[in-house]
Amino acid sequence: MNIQKPWLALEIGNSRLHWGLFVGETLDCTWNTDYLPDSVIQQLGNGRTLDEFPAKIFTLPSSLPLVIASVVPSQTALWQSYPNVRVITLENVPLKNTYPTLGIDRALALWGAGIKLGFPILVIDAGTALTFTGADSEQNLVGGAILPGLGLQFATLGQKTSQLPQLETQNFTSLPPRFALNTPEAIQSGVIYTLLAGIKDFMTAWWDLYPNSKVAIKGGDRTLLFNYLQTLYPEITAHLIVEPNLIFWGIIYV
Repeated sequence: MNIQKPWLALEIGNSRLHWGLFVGETLDCTWNTDYLPDSVIQQLGNGRTLDEFPAKIFTLPSSLPLVIASVVPSQTALWQSYPNVRVITLENVPLKNTYPTLGIDRALALWGAGIKLGFPILVIDAGTALTFTGADSEQNLVGGAILPGLGLQFATLGQKTSQLPQLETQNFTSLPPRFALNTPEAIQSGVIYTLLAGIKDFMTAWWDLYPNSKVAIKGGDRTLLFNYLQTLYPEITAHLIVEPNLIFWGIIYV
């Protein structure tokens, strides 16, 4: 791949596809799509561009080189037929002290954040799962944690209980009352305040270990959670970096 030419990066997440268009080493633009069926992937490989893609893609050469980072093996397999494709695996990330089942998304985001912002670094990914992943000043993985993300917690309550409604995070604006007087707000209160307290606890515990460390947050719920944290804990949120493109940083540095 000629590093001076345009190319595509694709993060295959648990819920959606996250795309980045690079020109050389510069990230030009990003966008998201739903998963694509095999027939559409075949058409992309033959040079067809989808309506969901930015208009500028239509002016570029067909079948751009594609670099993939995926946490969904079944989706990864669909892209093997795409011409000029490279799949990044954990072995490609120079992070030290990793373990075999560490997600490539966590490793790349941590590596990208560390190279760009400096080690030590803690990355919070507010996606389908909420994860914490940290590395020390020697680029060693310190470790982290995984729990259900905001939307997944609401979905689980709605799907696994007979009388509780399923709530959608896109309908949320401000913090709910902590002691609610109706069921929807009681669910919001229980999930949101507990989640925010957990994020605060992990951040302060990290700063106990690495007082001068940067902390960055990414993922689909990053803005919502950042705004909530800013309301409750402005003193810690002032030191929280919101950056949606950490994985794309990791891809370019790998």
